[in-house]
Amino acid sequence: MNPLFQSVDQPTRRQFVSGAAKTFLGVSLLNQLQGRGLAAAGLGTSPLKQVATARNVIYLYMTGGMSHLDTFDPRPENKEVSGETDAIKTTADGIRISSNLPLMARQMDKVALVNSMNSTQGAHEQGQYYMHTSYTLRSSIRHPAMGAWLQKFQERGNPSLPGSVMIGNDSRHPGAGFFEAKYSPLMVNDPDDGVSNSKINSWFASSEDRFGSRLGAARQLDTTFAQKYNVKNVRAYADMYDDAVRMMKSEELKAFDLSQENDELRDRYGRESSFGQGCLLARRLVEHGVRFVEVSFGNWDTHNANFIRVPELCEELDAALSTLLQDLEARGLLSETLVVLATEFGRTPEINQNDGRDHHPKAFTCLFAGGGIRGGQAYGKKDEKGFEVAENKVDIPAFNATIAYALGIPLDQVLYSPSKRPFTVADKGQPLTQLFG
Repeated sequence: MNPLFQSVDQPTRRQFVSGAAKTFLGVSLLNQLQGRGLAAAGLGTSPLKQVATARNVIYLYMTGGMSHLDTFDPRPENKEVSGETDAIKTTADGIRISSNLPLMARQMDKVALVNSMNSTQGAHEQGQYYMHTSYTLRSSIRHPAMGAWLQKFQERGNPSLPGSVMIGNDSRHPGAGFFEAKYSPLMVNDPDDGVSNSKINSWFASSEDRFGSRLGAARQLDTTFAQKYNVKNVRAYADMYDDAVRMMKSEELKAFDLSQENDELRDRYGRESSFGQGCLLARRLVEHGVRFVEVSFGNWDTHNANFIRVPELCEELDAALSTLLQDLEARGLLSETLVVLATEFGRTPEINQNDGRDHHPKAFTCLFAGGGIRGGQAYGKKDEKGFEVAENKVDIPAFNATIAYALGIPLDQVLYSPSKRPFTVADKGQPLTQLFG
């Protein structure tokens, strides 16, 4: 056997095989062999498909449960509910938002608020999973997130870059679910670092010829296994090598390099904010053809000191989101890019003894902008306290169906899990077509 794989002082073949794509692309292969039996797309399903209004999605996820009452749906008339939060007028007629978001107040003519969100899940992990997949968390199956559905049905925007990217340290992201692992997002923990380990390791290859030789040797050793188990997910394992190498060699890696942006724009997004720089990176990636980018922003679980912590969080959100919308518009990208802001649930109107708010899935607020959405509107209403939905209740599958509708993903087309169970992109959700125009 080649001495490369015999030396105890060097990485083993097993380590190389399991780590190559993770090292090059930052993706996990743990679900690589779980998809046996996955039926082909469209098998025995309806061909119905709506016309897309958006090509890309930038999905901003507020981890922890963002308080609607202190952000996009305040209740200033009721001091027992509002606490220290005031409301301000915006560029959208009849719409007021929290005074914690003064920059976004000037951008609300681009935004459609969904003020009547409702979830059945009141715990973080379950709520986050439901919001990302439209299905409740189960131990027996893992459902795909929207970025995976998009890649399953449509082409990549840039063959040299991943189809989707997840920016932020979110280990609970459902990723590709029961789809092949090639549909998993590229994980970027720190937007300033770009793609870690994207350069050929100096030990592994001192020259491109040597790199090719060693990669070829590893593939040759896998030939017997691949021939014996010639199924979709084993082939996808090899495809990830190709994707990794292609990306490593591509000039398109510059899309991840924030140093190419001018200082003034980086400051506007929030130079010291990982979320702000993540939004800037999302814009760069969309500009280079990545079609689905998620940016997570944590610490919204404000059981304690809500009126101290939320203004601090809003300062980062306000700068990043308002700049993102303006930046996309200035570059002609907003009309084709759906910007989504979502969270797993809201917070209670009641202020607890720790000056905080608790979990509240009964009523909360999310928003859309760009990608065919008509700005300057608020859909649905809560009651006077912001406690429950009073008009036009929107459940999680309907919210996700709206994203799929904008992307032109067929809402009624069934794909099958390895256990032969049928699934659609947003379960039985119906899109909020009223938001488009």
